[in-house]
Amino acid sequence: MKSIKFILAGILFGIIMSKSEAISWYRMQEMFRFQSFHMFGLMGTAVVLGSIAVFLIKKFGVRDYTGEPIVFKDKDKSFPRYIIGGTIFGLGWALTGACPGPMFVNLGMGYLGMLIVIFGALIGTFLYGVLKDRLPH
Repeated sequence: MKSIKFILAGILFGIIMSKSEAISWYRMQEMFRFQSFHMFGLMGTAVVLGSIAVFLIKKFGVRDYTGEPIVFKDKDKSFPRYIIGGTIFGLGWALTGACPGPMFVNLGMGYLGMLIVIFGALIGTFLYGVLKDRLPH
C-alpha cells in the first residue's frame, strides 16, 4: 500500500508530460532547431521549481519517505565528464526525441517504437556501469 503514492505520482507525471506536450517528438525537434520557445519554457520552469524545492528542503530539513533526512552532496568538478556525458545524452535525445521520462510516457501512450529507445537506454546504462572505472571522472 505504501507504494501506491509513488504509482499515483508517476501517473500524474505522465499526464502532465503528455498534456504539456513535453513528450512530443515534434516539440523536441522545434527546440533543437530553435524554432519554438515551448520546451525551453518548460525546462526553465522545471529548473526554477526544482531550485525552489531544493531550497525549501534544505531550509526546513525535509525527510524522505523512510524518515531519513534528505542530504545533498556536492558533485566533483570535472569538465570532461559533463562535456562527454552531456554530448552523448544530447545526441541520444535529439535522435530519439525523448529523454528518460518521456520515453516511458510515450510507451504508455502506445508508441511501441519507444521499446527500442528504452532498450538502447538500458544498454547504454549497462555499458556505463561496465566502463565507468575507465572513463574520465
